Amino acid sequence: MTKVIFCTDINGELVGFHIHGHSGYAEEGEDIVCAAVSSAAYMVMNTITDVMHIDAQVSADDESGDAVLRILSENAAECRYLLQGFKLHMLCLEEQYNKFISVKNTEV
Repeated sequence: MTKVIFCTDINGELVGFHIHGHSGYAEEGEDIVCAAVSSAAYMVMNTITDVMHIDAQVSADDESGDAVLRILSENAAECRYLLQGFKLHMLCLEEQYNKFISVKNTEV
């Protein structure tokens, strides 16, 4: 199962996410759930770092299915809509494929 954990700061602003694991929906290369999560996560990470030029902690490991994005609280307002859109997308995937993806929240 893919686990997506969204991180909020003390003010409730989204400041990142941690994705862990493969969904197990289908064989590697045919797994539409993993593909949807990975594609959206890479889009968000690349937009924040390469388009918006916001300094962020970013890491991804395709083999383990792990991906991490963390921004500073001072950049949360600038990234708000992008991260909220990504969270909404993950919640919609969870609704459709609840045996293969789990979305949680944590305060950091």
